Amino acid sequence: MFDVFGSVKGLLKLDSVCIDNNVFRLHYKATVIILIAFSLLVTSRQYIGDPIDCIVDEIPLPVMDTYCWIYSTFTIPNRLGGRPGIDVAHPGVSSHNENDEIKYHKYYQWVCFVLFFQAILFYVPRYLWKAWEGGRIKMLVLDLNCPVVSEDCKADRKKLLVDYFATNLHTQNFYAIRFFICEVLNFINVVGQIYFMDFFLDG
Repeated sequence: MFDVFGSVKGLLKLDSVCIDNNVFRLHYKATVIILIAFSLLVTSRQYIGDPIDCIVDEIPLPVMDTYCWIYSTFTIPNRLGGRPGIDVAHPGVSSHNENDEIKYHKYYQWVCFVLFFQAILFYVPRYLWKAWEGGRIKMLVLDLNCPVVSEDCKADRKKLLVDYFATNLHTQNFYAIRFFICEVLNFINVVGQIYFMDFFLDG
């Protein structure tokens, strides 16, 4: 079962040079890992068990489970009250007639796809930022994060960096704007996901 999560391990790799901030990393690392892991868990039903259980007496259970999975389940909103096991089998589950309002729940078949789609949406700002950034920070670091660089070499490289920043002051505004665009995209994504989940789960 743990082989299922092998593809997620690549996201755990730490970058040698950090080109963003901790909140940004929460979006494209932690959230993406969680969403993909749960998407894989949902899709690997042969390891976990049945995705749905329908309770009937006359029909074989595997046949009924497949039927319930394909044709969706429903609840009866006016049966949400009552004592479970006495008045109703479960809140919203009871026998019904033509006058009862029926609320169908079809979302569960799509959960694995929605989780994966959400993971993609959380990774999009990171993808854009990596493309726009183009390895500039890594190039500017000049291996200063390497422990085997001599102190003289470090001093020379630091002087190069200071000279570069002094010479190019205020010329990297578009670079910063792109980063802020990605940060705004992260925020829009989070807010949009809240509304999307509300719509997907039908309120």
